[in-house]
Amino acid sequence: MLANRIAVKIAFFINGFIHANWVSRLPRIQELYQADDGTISLVLLASSVGAVGAMPFTGWAIIKNGSRRITFIALLAYCLCVPLIPSLPSVVGLMILFLLMGVSTGILDVAMNAQAILVEQKYQKPIMTSFHALFSIGMTLGAWCGALFANFEFDLTAHFSTIVAISLLIAFAAAKNLIHDRPDPSLNHEGPLFQLPNAALISIGIIAFCCMLGEGAMSDWTVNYMENITHSSETLAPIGLSAFAGAMTLGRIFGDRVRVTMSDKKMIVAGGLLSTIGMGIAILITHPVVAIAGFFLVGLGLSTIVPIAYSIAGNTKNLPSGVGLAMVTTVGYSGFLFGPPIIGFIAKWQDLRIALCVVGILFLVMTVLGIRYQTRK
Repeated sequence: MLANRIAVKIAFFINGFIHANWVSRLPRIQELYQADDGTISLVLLASSVGAVGAMPFTGWAIIKNGSRRITFIALLAYCLCVPLIPSLPSVVGLMILFLLMGVSTGILDVAMNAQAILVEQKYQKPIMTSFHALFSIGMTLGAWCGALFANFEFDLTAHFSTIVAISLLIAFAAAKNLIHDRPDPSLNHEGPLFQLPNAALISIGIIAFCCMLGEGAMSDWTVNYMENITHSSETLAPIGLSAFAGAMTLGRIFGDRVRVTMSDKKMIVAGGLLSTIGMGIAILITHPVVAIAGFFLVGLGLSTIVPIAYSIAGNTKNLPSGVGLAMVTTVGYSGFLFGPPIIGFIAKWQDLRIALCVVGILFLVMTVLGIRYQTRK
């Protein structure tokens, strides 16, 4: 069982590590293609559209092929796409590549979480947040790795090829320990390829949406808020984002231990309250240190909610785990797609404090839905 758990954690780690590496070089990519902020936003949007578009079909693909095969194929596809980023002839080609990268990461997100559900079922105790902690750790190390390559002035091709080659070696070594979940003939029914959340999972999907929109908003707008609203220095402003990301990682490392003593419902409610309070503090008291403390509470509150939502979706009775996960991830991940642009629009219309008030309201909605959620046996 331990080998299975490590293999799935490696998939989560590589996903976060690769992502952070290319994101850390985004200014260089923008410079290479002479793309302004609006153009590069469309490129990133293509990735999000690809991910959200692929997720609803992944449940069907898992039923037909098993999550082990889909996880490995999606991880391989993602890794092979990344070294192509600096070598395309135009921005249009880059947009198409990012669409394909989005498709591969969308499929990977569902499939590797399906593998995590299988491992959790073997252990017969909550361990889902530990997998998501490895994604966060991969993001952190990937960002440092990207900074290192940039510091030594490696070009993008050398950078991306190196980290992908290393990641692929590790992925191939770990692949044999992914859980063999062969297709179940009893599930080969003739049904639609595209499935949206049913009534039983819609509230969990909305909870995931609110949480992931909040994660996206914090990732994209925290530094801006620190500089323009709290008037932090350029040196201090990134600490707000660091506090949020560090709290997310901390919460996911220890979240499973807390789940053992608390129900999923109580964890969602507690996380929702903590994130709502943290956002309220950051909005009401615009002192840099206070805002940093508020963003830390937001990260801590949000850290376990999405893993719990995925665990609930993957363990829903009378529904294959891949299908349940595909339903919830489709709704939840769309928060990443629509959230940051909506926050930007509201900030331009009013200001960033008002925009983050909307995020705080969604955290409150998430809390209320957690209170009203009824565990289904």
